[in-house]
Amino acid sequence: MKRAWALTCILAVSAILGGCNKDGSRNATQEAGASASQAPGQPGQAASATTAASGAKDRSAAASVTKAQLPGEAAETLRLIKAGGPFPFGEDGVLFRNSAALLPQHARGYYHAYTVRTPGSADRGLRRIVCGGPRRQINDCYYTDDYYASFKRITN
Repeated sequence: MKRAWALTCILAVSAILGGCNKDGSRNATQEAGASASQAPGQPGQAASATTAASGAKDRSAAASVTKAQLPGEAAETLRLIKAGGPFPFGEDGVLFRNSAALLPQHARGYYHAYTVRTPGSADRGLRRIVCGGPRRQINDCYYTDDYYASFKRITN
């Protein structure tokens, strides 16, 4: 009897978790983690994250974007980072672990994540800037518009 109950519970949890990546279904706790977890933010992004992770070893070919090519909201976020705030969200400046190794490897605590406002979004949206090194420095920053599934190095 206990085995049947355990099997039923496992199947139910599998069905629930399996349906979490379907259209119209999002994990509400994604944004809640102060460590800025790298869980994909939208359906279909898991495959692109896997592809990006497999290319992480070849960082010399990493995509880049100039500051002038960034959305205006990203330029404002860079200005706030350089000024040390104040940031619009309490989660801004939290530790970014780089668990998926999509960015160059550094010691824990090197990277911090900041929200890039998304016009019309009711929440923080998917856009972020991740900067490495001492706070207020914007020399080693990366932009993502797909909630950490891929990054572009920000250049002058």
